[in-house]
Amino acid sequence: MSDTAVTWLPDGAAAEETGGLRERKKRQMRARLSATATRLFLERGFDDVRVTEIAEACGVSERTVFNYFPTKESLLLDRFDDTLTALRTALADPGSPPLPAALAVLDAELDGLTAWLASQPDPAAASETLRRFRELSTSTPELRSHQHDMIDRLTETAARLLADRSSAPEPAPAAHIAAVALLGLWRVQAASLQRRLAAHHPPDRLRTLVSADVHIAAATIEPVFRGFG
Repeated sequence: MSDTAVTWLPDGAAAEETGGLRERKKRQMRARLSATATRLFLERGFDDVRVTEIAEACGVSERTVFNYFPTKESLLLDRFDDTLTALRTALADPGSPPLPAALAVLDAELDGLTAWLASQPDPAAASETLRRFRELSTSTPELRSHQHDMIDRLTETAARLLADRSSAPEPAPAAHIAAVALLGLWRVQAASLQRRLAAHHPPDRLRTLVSADVHIAAATIEPVFRGFG
């Protein structure tokens, strides 16, 4: 099963065009850096591309790259912070049960990915790019380690927010296992995407199949969330 836990979108495809001109330019630069890094990593491998080369390709300094991305790994795996923010917001809402709230975040990520695929001149070629990205991210030790660290951050955040919602006298152990189960849905979505991309389904069909897999998994873990509001 793929260890990738967060949906990847190339070229900053999910970035919202909101805020002032300065913020839009920052988002555009971030997307450009990530897209260039991704292209070079896919062409030559993660270890054979230096950050200075990415900077040169974008016409900026190496320092500028690190102003946007703290590590080389985050140039490729740049969606974790977006997922962390969305999950934190969803689980902090007392009016929304945790499992449906997490599913809404997953659905939004899947919608963004399949919308990007549908917008490409050659969706089949775009699907192959996604498949190659996932192979790179799971076969490179540095990237796997980065993903595990980020998954730990997501799990810790989810556990803390779930404990705040718990009615149990000792919420921490139950909240932790619930958080692990919840983050498992991202793994299910990633693994399902990998399988479905290999089968070359069109974007709409891809979304339907992957969403069905995630919701089946969610139904399996639903009892874990009783008592969390």
